[in-house]
Amino acid sequence: MEAVTAPATHKTPEEVFNDFKGRRAGLIKALTTDAQKFYQMCDPEKDNLCLYGFPNEGWEVNLPVEEVPPELPEPALGINFARDGMKENDWLYLVAVHSDSWLLAVAFYFGARFGFGKSDRKRLFQMINDLPTVFEVVSGKATNFKDQAEIRNNGSKSKSNGKISRLSESRPKGIKMSPLPEVDDESGEEEEDDDDEQGAICGACGDNYARDEFWICCDICERWFHGKCVKITPAKAAHINHYKCPTCCTKRARS
Repeated sequence: MEAVTAPATHKTPEEVFNDFKGRRAGLIKALTTDAQKFYQMCDPEKDNLCLYGFPNEGWEVNLPVEEVPPELPEPALGINFARDGMKENDWLYLVAVHSDSWLLAVAFYFGARFGFGKSDRKRLFQMINDLPTVFEVVSGKATNFKDQAEIRNNGSKSKSNGKISRLSESRPKGIKMSPLPEVDDESGEEEEDDDDEQGAICGACGDNYARDEFWICCDICERWFHGKCVKITPAKAAHINHYKCPTCCTKRARS
């Protein structure tokens, strides 16, 4: 893996911005012109993988560095685990958003490392903010003509492979959308809950099932979780074919 150590000498905001542009170009290349290669490298059966962009406009998918704390901020960990649980474009967009976050973290890490004051930080941010984000370029929402041309030239870059399929109108496996509480009828009788609902306990917080909350089930350990406890919303769940809870993801990474 290419070295990602921070330079030891003082740098100007313009030099840090050039580093930012190089890394950004590498990430955009991975998610557009090299999207199929990138997709294949992010096999969910592999360990935690990260997408790195380099100042020379190159990119790499690799394991995270072992040093803690690392020399530079690390990209999002385990991007490969969600690959087969989402539509290809949605997954690429999600990686793009995390890549934007990482680029800013690296740029302002350098700003702190080189002692940038208020005016230098402002100048650096203004230069960065004049560029479309990686997400805007990858999703086709960029306003920069050069970046839009790159998207048009590579419009046929990636098609969903056989493993990625559109969810049917029926509720995906492992998702329990709890109904709102019903008003009692005149007889005072309530509908009985299903046996699995009565005994369901959140695998994260340990609370019992509640009818007015969204729940999701792990397809590996078959435990139920509050959506809010595992940061899964109903909208996000609609794009998940096979959900793996944080514990099962961690077990896979360690194995």
